[in-house]
Amino acid sequence: MAKQKIRIKVKSFDHKVIDDATKLIIDTAEKTGAIVMGPIPLPTKIEKFTVNKSTFVHKDSREQYEMRTHKRLIDITETTTATIEELSSLSLPSGVDIEIKMIIEESAEEKAKKAEAAKKDKEPKKEKDGSEQEELPMPTPTPKAKPKELAKKKKPAAKKKAPAKKKPAKKKAPAKKKTTAKKKPAAKKKATKKKE
Repeated sequence: MAKQKIRIKVKSFDHKVIDDATKLIIDTAEKTGAIVMGPIPLPTKIEKFTVNKSTFVHKDSREQYEMRTHKRLIDITETTTATIEELSSLSLPSGVDIEIKMIIEESAEEKAKKAEAAKKDKEPKKEKDGSEQEELPMPTPTPKAKPKELAKKKKPAAKKKAPAKKKPAKKKAPAKKKTTAKKKPAAKKKATKKKE
């Protein structure tokens, strides 16, 4: 017979709240006679955010925030209908996220029966006249190539391009020599003789 197992994942941002919630879940499950394994602490997920303090400039001034998500795992085996009813009517504190999964475990005998059934399906089938007929594997369809891919495949090896012809460089006009301004001799003052 298959065994039923309940796996509960509890998540919260506050580690104190998550510990209280897991304690409450374990107490209610044990009251109904179920076997509890856990709480198993899972790795804490840390998300970090970096934000500029100012809106526009001063990039060197930043603040960093982080959000820690704490997780716990609880496995409950040998459950009864009373266990499931108690867990569904349980009121937990706010800020706690719960994921509940029902897992059905098979016994070793059932696994062996399934393995034998799988072997029988693989054996060749016998026809009415007694001859065996083997099932051939179906060929897998090949994906059709796109026209662009076909065009690329059909092209011969790329030819080496001839080096581009260089245009003759334009001759630059000779640079003009800088001439220093020569000072013109000062105009001679005409001596005017005053008539006395």
